[in-house]
Amino acid sequence: AGSYGFQAQPMGFPGGFVPPPVQSQPPMDGTIWMPVPPSIPNCPPGLEYLTQIDQVLIHQQLEVLEIVTGFEENNKYEVKNSLGQRVYFAAEDTDCMTRNCCGPSRPFTMRIIDNLGREVIRLHRPLRCSTCCCPCCLQELEVQAPPGTTVGYVVQNWHVCLPRFTIQDEKRKDILKINGPCFVCRCCEDIHFEVMSLDETCPVGRISKQWTGIVREMFTDTDNFGISFPMDLDVKMKAVMLGACFLIVSCSLIHQRKVTFS
Repeated sequence: AGSYGFQAQPMGFPGGFVPPPVQSQPPMDGTIWMPVPPSIPNCPPGLEYLTQIDQVLIHQQLEVLEIVTGFEENNKYEVKNSLGQRVYFAAEDTDCMTRNCCGPSRPFTMRIIDNLGREVIRLHRPLRCSTCCCPCCLQELEVQAPPGTTVGYVVQNWHVCLPRFTIQDEKRKDILKINGPCFVCRCCEDIHFEVMSLDETCPVGRISKQWTGIVREMFTDTDNFGISFPMDLDVKMKAVMLGACFLIVSCSLIHQRKVTFS
């Protein structure tokens, strides 16, 4: 995976830079945020959190109106670390007609906010084909950090039955591969997408959809996901892996219309 694979983050700071002390964010509405890390030179603002973790958990928030009526709402997610502290809050920004006409295949913009209220990551998914019959127009997602500065892409690779993706850097150079299982709608068990080195010989991480129980799976549109990656993975590639998870969440590979009460 080149310099994006397993090169450790620099431990020292050039030029006599002294990082400020770690700040703590007071709980709001019972939410405990991850302490604000010090600024790091050459790290996109707001991605400093990712230098300190090797796992994130993504919890989709329950939308009561969507459960009752089946009317598609903008999705919202909490991104937490392994201690249960909120790292980011992610919110979809898509108009009503697009959400309800295009369904899981819809284009979207996802805004990811840190605990200081800054939009630190922006994800953009254009409208693309949702079937394997059209290999020239498969799924793609652009990751910007900060908004306006592209740090990488997630592109779907054509395969007759397997969900496959490639993680690319800002210059569209292939960095990592993501391989999913043949059957992604398995009942009563987690679904794993393996993140591999470019030659697919070395496991780098994993994106997993967690089974949440029969009632929640049938009657709600919410999902729980986990992402694991090496602590020393380039922070920009961690952000792109986060984007890859949201692309997998939104794809019809997993995201199915649930039973409603309408």
